[in-house]
Amino acid sequence: MRWLPLFALASLFTACTPGASQAEEPRDVEGIPASATEGTHGVALLAGGCFWCLESAFDPLEGVISAVSGYAGGTVEKPSYKQVGKGGTGHVEVVRVVYDTSKLDYRKVLDVFWRNVDPFDGRGQFCDRGDVYRPAVFALDAEQKAIAEETKAAIEAKFKKTVGAKVEDAAVFWPAEEYHQDFWQKNEVHYLRYRTGCGRDRRLKEIWGAGGH
Repeated sequence: MRWLPLFALASLFTACTPGASQAEEPRDVEGIPASATEGTHGVALLAGGCFWCLESAFDPLEGVISAVSGYAGGTVEKPSYKQVGKGGTGHVEVVRVVYDTSKLDYRKVLDVFWRNVDPFDGRGQFCDRGDVYRPAVFALDAEQKAIAEETKAAIEAKFKKTVGAKVEDAAVFWPAEEYHQDFWQKNEVHYLRYRTGCGRDRRLKEIWGAGGH
């Protein structure tokens, strides 16, 4: 294999796309209704740009049961990645996080979320632009909404800047295609090329310091 310099690798993938060789698969999935709980576990629904990156932030976190990439906030049932990417469905890329409430609480989940996004950019994240990549917290009940608004206000007070990320109403969650799930692990080279080329970690460090991501 011919190895390319890091800057050249980074330039090859600067969008949250799986690659031209990945065929669109049929959508035979069920939407998951908005709920702040799943059995005895807590649930958070979060949008932070490319769902691969947000999933990679939560998957290793102690107390997380699952972090699943998908779509929320739109009007089309069983949306596909291709449909969502074209626009017009109203969906945004999200990650549905299910967590053990004996090890994590919603406030901690949001702390991890905020530190893995650019909260001030409401029109996309890093190199991924457009409404489908807008950052948002989908509040699944009144308690989540209050905590989300409180943490958002705290960031604005700390930085003296307006947070562009929105606290949005609860929404049905549609799981993304299987090839997107755990993409950061199954396609590590592609994922790292994309993440570096997109400048995500560089921007997170500018905002949050060395302990950002």
